[in-house]
Amino acid sequence: MPKIEEEIETSLELEEPRMFKVLLHNDDYTSMDFVVDVLMSIFHKNAIEAEKIMIEIHEKGIGICGVYSFEIAQTKAEQVKQKAKQNEFPLLATIEEDS
Repeated sequence: MPKIEEEIETSLELEEPRMFKVLLHNDDYTSMDFVVDVLMSIFHKNAIEAEKIMIEIHEKGIGICGVYSFEIAQTKAEQVKQKAKQNEFPLLATIEEDS
């Protein structure tokens, strides 16, 4: 029996993953120092970046902490929730698709 070889052409199209912003929301109870601590410990911001984002959150009511793939953004938002709960603050983190 003759050996038959076929060449199959396949092309894979890879798409960039959708990216999501992690947002922190201002409230009347969470201290500014705690927000700076969250930004430094969870989002790995330096002190200057963390303070700048904290001021934006305070003045505008919301601020972007970073842009990540869905799974990472979701994890970061959950980490904020857990840390806020442990420290008895109502700090809210949400995620939103980056446009």
